[in-house]
Amino acid sequence: MTCENQTRVTEFILLGFSNNPEMQVPLFVLILAIYTVILLGNFLIVTVTCVDPALQTPMYFFLRNLSLLEVCFTLVMVPKMLVDLLSPRKVISFVGCGTQMYFFFFFGSSECFLLSLMAYDRFVAVCNPLHYPIIMKRTLCSWMVIGSWMSGVPVSMLQTAWMMALPFCGPNAIDHFFCDGPPVLKLVTQDTTMYEMQALASTLLFIMFPFSLILVSYTHIIATILRMPSATGRQKAFSTCSSHLIVVSLFYGTGSLIYLRPKSNQSSESKKLISLSYTVITPMLNPFIYSLRNNEVKGAVKRAISRKVLQK
Repeated sequence: MTCENQTRVTEFILLGFSNNPEMQVPLFVLILAIYTVILLGNFLIVTVTCVDPALQTPMYFFLRNLSLLEVCFTLVMVPKMLVDLLSPRKVISFVGCGTQMYFFFFFGSSECFLLSLMAYDRFVAVCNPLHYPIIMKRTLCSWMVIGSWMSGVPVSMLQTAWMMALPFCGPNAIDHFFCDGPPVLKLVTQDTTMYEMQALASTLLFIMFPFSLILVSYTHIIATILRMPSATGRQKAFSTCSSHLIVVSLFYGTGSLIYLRPKSNQSSESKKLISLSYTVITPMLNPFIYSLRNNEVKGAVKRAISRKVLQK
């Protein structure tokens, strides 16, 4: 089906949280505060892992890139969401919607692969500590990070190009606060079975494949920790992995509720809240998880603050 006898959609309306107009201003204030924390927290992680000599290791190199990804990921959605919360006309152009969708898929897929690389880093550190400096060389780590960033290109290009090439001739109201795949797909005026099959295959490949690598890594890590004779050694080994495990659980747990259950009976409002958790809440919590549970990061932050105070 094409749009020969109907006008093709040129812009979309993002309904967002418009079902609760009395909540628009409180939500704006809340999300603005959260976004400020996201920017400050993640840029703090980036800064201390760049300048502190004690944090020039592969683990903190990966953490720095994770923080940059979180900033980019939220930049795709949150500023537009904040504008729409105070705007009476919540519109986004057809091209703008496609652009937002592309970068959402791009940064989301890249983060999946980066989290799997961080799991591999912990696997080598715990299971092969003597060979860690030899295996995790700076050149290899750099290529691994470049690969994780670029891994988002194929899925984002395929998903977005195919989606935006579908006919949009009827309603243009997206029941969401950003241009995500499932709510936009509901507006397509033809059978979308082929696209849904492709989207599911891409999800399994670009989300579940990295997750499988994480599971394999932690299976070996846990087995190694359990074989350690010293309780202190087991505790120290587990503490180096706990922050990453929490972040993985938050990211994959909330994301899978949306993308692995596209035909679920969840209401649109509950789906928006789940989406809000992994697009805003998780990026806000990550700096706290890595700083509050990591003595090296806390020490680096204290040293950075001390230097600023002494300079004054």
